[in-house]
Amino acid sequence: MNKFHGTGVALVTPFNTDGSVAFNKLQKLIDHTINGGVDYLVSLGTTGETATLSIIERTEVWNFTSEAVAGRIPLVAGVGGNNTSELTQQVKNMNGNQFDAILSVSPYYNKPTQEGIYQHYKAVSEASDLPLILYNVPGRTGSNIASETTLRLAHDFKNIIGIKEASGDFDQFNKIMKDKPADFLFISGDDPIALQMISMGAVGIISVIGNAFPSILSKMIQMCLDGNFSEARFSHYSLIEVTRHIFAEGNPAGVKATLKLLGICGDTVRLPLVNITEETFESIAQELNKLNLI
Repeated sequence: MNKFHGTGVALVTPFNTDGSVAFNKLQKLIDHTINGGVDYLVSLGTTGETATLSIIERTEVWNFTSEAVAGRIPLVAGVGGNNTSELTQQVKNMNGNQFDAILSVSPYYNKPTQEGIYQHYKAVSEASDLPLILYNVPGRTGSNIASETTLRLAHDFKNIIGIKEASGDFDQFNKIMKDKPADFLFISGDDPIALQMISMGAVGIISVIGNAFPSILSKMIQMCLDGNFSEARFSHYSLIEVTRHIFAEGNPAGVKATLKLLGICGDTVRLPLVNITEETFESIAQELNKLNLI
């Protein structure tokens, strides 16, 4: 599964000002990230505002993205939910010719026990012909995948190949890294601490800011993977402030504003999300100026 080492980018879904999907801008974004040197893409994760897309729109975005990527780099489908039965049926219907793996977020809102989380992923694993990457993001789901549950899943199911960890809990990271199978992928889900997580053994990141800065980020991540942390720190520090402003008012409103400033796509988001404030927009613009990007 070396194809998921390095920099993955969770793509935003560009919208026209009327709220419809802007497929021409999605094409531009895909080319921007691939030309920037990222290693793989994720279609319709949280950053893609998947929760506000209809089933028809999701299918259209997946199909378009697969055609636009055209096999240039690996492609992962974000497929998650809190209705296990419905999710397993959706996974069975995924086209293995379009995607290289599935990224599936832990069930949200229901707040299942650890046994419930285990049984959920067991069902998804058994329904999937594709490799499965777990996604732990307690700040959004309302529950945490405990390290013990991650390790249990990693050891019990061969097609559960890794986890995108966005809990921010370094004690949990230590436990996973210590006892995971050798080939189980530990992937950072947090842009600001990717360097630190790779120093612990993470194989890369699934990034938000990589939408905007694919070249800077992918080079930094590769330096980290090469063990060149002293040089990677310069890029890491250069992105700290702009990253802070990008996430100040939520995701993906901040990164969409950044993409607007860079001329990649517009900053339209769907309710209940709203655009960032003018103050934060100006702060991002100032940081992009410092980086000589605008």
